Amino acid sequence: MKSILIIGLGRFGKHMAMKLTELHHEVLAVDRNENRVNEVLPYVTNAQIGDSTNEQFIRSLGVRNFDVCVVAIGDDFQSSLETTALLKDSGAPLVVARATRNVHAKFLLRNGADEVVYPEKETAIRAAVKYSSEHIFDYVELAKGFSIYETDVPPEWIGKTVVQLAVRQKSHVSILAVRKNGVLSPLPGPDHVFMADESIFMLGAEKDVMKLLRR
Repeated sequence: MKSILIIGLGRFGKHMAMKLTELHHEVLAVDRNENRVNEVLPYVTNAQIGDSTNEQFIRSLGVRNFDVCVVAIGDDFQSSLETTALLKDSGAPLVVARATRNVHAKFLLRNGADEVVYPEKETAIRAAVKYSSEHIFDYVELAKGFSIYETDVPPEWIGKTVVQLAVRQKSHVSILAVRKNGVLSPLPGPDHVFMADESIFMLGAEKDVMKLLRR
């Protein structure tokens, strides 16, 4: 269990705070807007109203004691920048800041952010991949050019086993799991027979997966 501070309770900050609590982490949520704080209060360990650009307020939070401090402010870049700098100056061990543009990311990193996330950019890329193909149900990028894809079973795979198809040798992808009737079965064995009513989770290079799905 980690102790996490989230500053900024717009859509991104709110949903992140709720998910972290669901994952059994201790979450302190902060925003200068009272309504936003009240909305998230039932779902987090604690919540406070405060101005994160105020040095005294930041120091009162005891940011050194948090494993991660997240700056989720999305509608006021100046406040995001000041908050990031104050957190780092106050001894926060790990500061993760939200950015909407590359130039914002550069300034955030220069002002103390250890890592930067692009929720809008990441969602847009994921949606573009998912909805540009009839066969992709979901997609998660792991590294540049390598991703996990949930797809339907290629017609030529139906009724055949993993070992018969020599999936890794011929297609250069790894089958991580199969899903049938909503039930996920990880790491199917070499004798698993692919069925038409399954979906598969494959890990591979984008060029190899796209080549496999062009059918």
